[in-house]
Amino acid sequence: MSHPAAPEPGDPEHLDVLIVGAGISGIGAAHYLRTRLPGKTWAILEARDAIGGTWDLFRYPGIRSDSDLYTFSYEFKPWTSRKSIADATTILDYLRETAAENGIDRHVRTLHRVLAASWSTEDARWLVEVERADTGERLSLTCGWLFCASGYYDYDEGFTPGFEGREDFRGTVIHPQHWPEDLDHAGKRVVVIGSGATAITLVPALADTAAHVTMLQRSPTYVMPVPSVDPVAGLLRKVLGTHRAYPVIRRKNIAQQRAVWLFCQRFPRAARRLIRRINTRQLPEGYPVDEHFRPTYDPWDQRLCVVPDGDLFRAIRGGRASVVTDRVETFTERGVRLASGRELEADVIVTATGLKLRAMGGITLTVDGAPVALPDTVAFRGMMLSGVPNFSFAIGYTNASWTLKIGLLCEHFCRLLAHMDAHGYDTCRPDTGEGPMTTRPLLDFAAGYVRRSLDQLPRQGERAPWLMSMSYHGDVKLLRDRPVDDEHLRFSRRRGSGSAAPSRSVPGTRSAPR
Repeated sequence: MSHPAAPEPGDPEHLDVLIVGAGISGIGAAHYLRTRLPGKTWAILEARDAIGGTWDLFRYPGIRSDSDLYTFSYEFKPWTSRKSIADATTILDYLRETAAENGIDRHVRTLHRVLAASWSTEDARWLVEVERADTGERLSLTCGWLFCASGYYDYDEGFTPGFEGREDFRGTVIHPQHWPEDLDHAGKRVVVIGSGATAITLVPALADTAAHVTMLQRSPTYVMPVPSVDPVAGLLRKVLGTHRAYPVIRRKNIAQQRAVWLFCQRFPRAARRLIRRINTRQLPEGYPVDEHFRPTYDPWDQRLCVVPDGDLFRAIRGGRASVVTDRVETFTERGVRLASGRELEADVIVTATGLKLRAMGGITLTVDGAPVALPDTVAFRGMMLSGVPNFSFAIGYTNASWTLKIGLLCEHFCRLLAHMDAHGYDTCRPDTGEGPMTTRPLLDFAAGYVRRSLDQLPRQGERAPWLMSMSYHGDVKLLRDRPVDDEHLRFSRRRGSGSAAPSRSVPGTRSAPR
């Protein structure tokens, strides 16, 4: 393999791999790099002042996972907590422990926001522009590979519609993404606008001390009670021990997740009836289940919301919380007036109205001076972009635990780098070829925050390797079992670095038709 020339004094620092984001994906990527390719140099740049990503950012009451932690945790580090549906503090402790015991935390540079990255084919490297969030200082780094592990959320700002009359409300209005530490909601009337996972988490947590909490939703969401403690997992851990039981529990839960999703996809009417029956048993007798808990879409067209130990339903049964299905007409001095004319009085209004997406962390990408328009690219194996060399991103499953896919992507990424080293290549670029390609949105998911941002995201194709797979078992075959080489990958070596020839011809970059 070729080695870069020794840096001249004053040259930017060079790394083999630069990881953007110190959340669950970035920490996972760092672990696989450290253990599988120990000779590589790497660092993690994190825009915020701490590791943990989502689990450090969101501080609203009750925040927890909506996936079981036996599959949401890493394959290489067993989840040892008793609860399989865990709160953010426990998850954050797990991530920090993982980073510390693997020496990953020493490679994290916090308050470093990546602004732009420019690829040079001549140099076979990225020039990365970074801003120090604490000082405003600008600095540059170079890297052979850029790995974007920042997910797809906008960490700076959540989504709030432009509610009419908001300035007239005399109480407090907050978005869950920026929950004030000093907010005291005890004994107060709270209206939570929204019906997604955040709202369903907030309502029972706030209801513990608030005078009353109303969840105001424009339309219902599918909600399912699940035990926070997995009894089968507990039995297996007792019999086999924590570490030996972990892979068994993990496989059991992967199969269970897939079975539920497939059942909902193949038999949506039966799934609707089953969920309604479960909801009816959890709610007070005579409760208008169809009005407040019967969505118009089929189960798993959007992510199904889980409530550990039925906490939302308990709050409703106890009279501490209620659900109103209506549209906001305007904020008033005392609360919210609805389209029906009813007014909900409130001291605190929480706009749990969703998130904003920020593709690739908002990084501006250019390749040999040409700007990369993300909507004109197509995702390759769910981890690279057509026409963009030596660039990877990490997006997990929307129909199962996020981390299941991240682990497979990181394994495949390391195998790809090892393949390039073994053959003397320093550049790898997916290419869609010369023929037309039918594409569709990157995420086949009906959630509002996804639909609002689809025009900013890359596309996906109709079949592998351009399909954004949401099947764990399918991805095991594609990412873990199959060779990394592919007819759509163009490997090459920069001129003057040796005698290795490109593995295939490298046609000009082309945009994918939409």
